[in-house]
Amino acid sequence: MTEHNWGHLVQNMPNLLAPTMAKDHPNLPVVKEEGCYYYGLNGKKYLDFTSGIAVTNTGHRHPKVVQAIKDAADSLLHGPSGVIMYESLLRLAERLIEIMPRGLDCFFFANSGTEAIEGAIKLAKHVTRRPYVVSFTGCFHGRSLGALSVTTSKSKYRKFLQPNGLTYQIPYAQPKECPPGQDVERYCVEKLEKDVAALFKHQVTPEEVACFILEPVLGEGGYVVPPQAWLRKIREICDEHGILLIFDEVQTGFGRTGDWFAAQTFGVTPDIMAIAKGIASGLPLSATVASKELMKQWPLGSHGTTFGGNPVACAAALATLDVFREERLLDNCREVGSYARARLDALKEKHPVIGDIRSVGLMIGIEIIDPRTGEPNGDGLMNILNRCLEKGVLFYLCGNSGEVIRMIPPLTVTKEQIDDGLQMLDEALTEYENEIGLHTASTVVSK
Repeated sequence: MTEHNWGHLVQNMPNLLAPTMAKDHPNLPVVKEEGCYYYGLNGKKYLDFTSGIAVTNTGHRHPKVVQAIKDAADSLLHGPSGVIMYESLLRLAERLIEIMPRGLDCFFFANSGTEAIEGAIKLAKHVTRRPYVVSFTGCFHGRSLGALSVTTSKSKYRKFLQPNGLTYQIPYAQPKECPPGQDVERYCVEKLEKDVAALFKHQVTPEEVACFILEPVLGEGGYVVPPQAWLRKIREICDEHGILLIFDEVQTGFGRTGDWFAAQTFGVTPDIMAIAKGIASGLPLSATVASKELMKQWPLGSHGTTFGGNPVACAAALATLDVFREERLLDNCREVGSYARARLDALKEKHPVIGDIRSVGLMIGIEIIDPRTGEPNGDGLMNILNRCLEKGVLFYLCGNSGEVIRMIPPLTVTKEQIDDGLQMLDEALTEYENEIGLHTASTVVSK
């Protein structure tokens, strides 16, 4: 396709796509992806610090993954599992058991994170025979009606939809709200205990609750990293009342936190886990994961899928696991993540519009504030992201007010690429601060 025809399609996008699909940031027209880069319609190269929203953890179009896809397509393009059975699906289940938290050893494969969440909630309700689900304010679990009933990162996702009302919400941990001089872990745990006690006293008895569901690191809601003790206390509360614990590891999984899963990073194992995004390096694949003991209580017909566990996607997932081990991506995530955090801490000292920096591994949130008030500044963030894009680096956003820069590069990223991206961010921050009348140094923070 010629550049002219491609450009015409981009211009006609509002007439071709639903606004809810075509109005995200930044709708960058690209013609190719490779490693940590996108290549634009105009030939410009963009450093990608989004990984397709935490999907291409092995980098874009990793050669080993691409070859696995080509080889698989020579044999099978479609399952459907159950009607037929094929090696890549069973081999993937075997391989995943090796990296999952202990005891999570049985899989229902689907296509997306939302589907994995739907499966997790259905499994919990079926096994416990209890009707209610407790989720945490700020978490994002998807947009289908079941997943939406536990999604509270933004009210606009629920507007006019009246999702299933058999849910209750309690606050997610907010370490930044801890009063000065108090211990953060103790503060968050004590608040959790009070919130749960109030929930059970005034709204629902624990005997009616099937599960607690949460992201072990808050994702779309603002990249909040909770204290380990807070997650452990949730595990204790669930155990005390026979409530199942679901971890939504759609975004935190497959190396993003420096371990295979955040459950391992924090040392807390859930009863059920939803995994997706990074599992197949860009192909649609997900899974609801639990123990065989739980899964055997979920009989034939209780749940199903047509496309889940696609043979080509499973082949890509197997190649993804190979790349992780061969290229030591978990080690790289921890090392480069620490390096990036140190660079960002230096940027925070220089730029008054940076509020909190929150990170674990290469899951990094950079809060943008109005330095005059300390309030979240979503408009300022968009100004900064657009400047970054002009310079050649792509970030994404999160947070209830769109005030947090989401920095989630591929786990193959190098320190040199971190330097390049953060230099462009530094320049964008300086330009924005000058525009609004703040006085900052004009030099780039030294490495």
